Amino acid sequence: METVPGADLCFPQLNSSCRTPTHPHTETMLIYALLSSISLITVALNLLVIISISHFRQLHSPTNLLILSLAVSDLLVGLLLMPVEIIYIEACWFLGDIMCTLYYLVDYIITSASVATMVLISVDRYIAICEPLHYTTKVTKARAQNCVWLCWMWCVIFRIILLHDHLERPGRSNSCFGECVVVINYTAGVVDLVFTFIIPILVIIILYLRVFVAAVSQARAMRSHVAAATTQRSGAVTVKKREMKAARTLGFVIVVFLFCFCPYYYPTLAGEDTSIDASSAAFEIWLAHFNSCLNPVIYAFFYPWFRKSIQHILTLQILKPGSCDANIL
Repeated sequence: METVPGADLCFPQLNSSCRTPTHPHTETMLIYALLSSISLITVALNLLVIISISHFRQLHSPTNLLILSLAVSDLLVGLLLMPVEIIYIEACWFLGDIMCTLYYLVDYIITSASVATMVLISVDRYIAICEPLHYTTKVTKARAQNCVWLCWMWCVIFRIILLHDHLERPGRSNSCFGECVVVINYTAGVVDLVFTFIIPILVIIILYLRVFVAAVSQARAMRSHVAAATTQRSGAVTVKKREMKAARTLGFVIVVFLFCFCPYYYPTLAGEDTSIDASSAAFEIWLAHFNSCLNPVIYAFFYPWFRKSIQHILTLQILKPGSCDANIL
């Protein structure tokens, strides 16, 4: 059987067309099945987190508002970014250069918002553990909401500035038609690395180290006075344990985040330009996005309220009148 000339090109009528990505059929089917499953699980789990925190009034706390922001960014990863990457494993990019640039702009905004939310969560845990007497006055739902909005607005503005060259000249990094590639030069990559990785991670690590030191000193103080503990002190210890458990859980979320995102920033750390291609499911990109699937799994393992709220949602108890006032904690 003869092969039609140009059949393997994205645009056969153009000499500068890219070639259609090709992989063994069995390998492609396995990749599609695996990545589609990850995308569906990411959307489902983060949707459960969003519904839980939004519906049940007991969960309307400043800390959970920050978790809600993180869940929204994770949901957008599974709903918008992962499907596009799955589709273009075995396909050319036919949506044009403008849509290609906008896709990466959205990708970067969501990623930056996740990082910024991690910083806010660390600050919240630091105040809760190290300054517990001032927590209720310093950290309120209104302030948490304002911080989340400012966080997302900053991410939008920062990413537009960082990608202004690509917004002015969409497709400037493409080597042929049918390709969707954004190459971040070394200078922009360093700025991105510093403001969306190094500085946030340093802030997170410093705050959690101080939380750890404070927790150890408080634990020693409580053990030394355990014999004289009153009922009031016992209640305070219970509250402190709950705060520490939340700190450990969110600390684990941040460790997983570091593991997933470090490979993505490796090119910049190595002094190279960062090239991102929507037509290839690069390991670094998918590892970074897989973090969005892992976060709600961590909540399910460590947060009893999340497991209880899932039970209410799946059994449709949230449709009953007054279900928003159910005892979840």
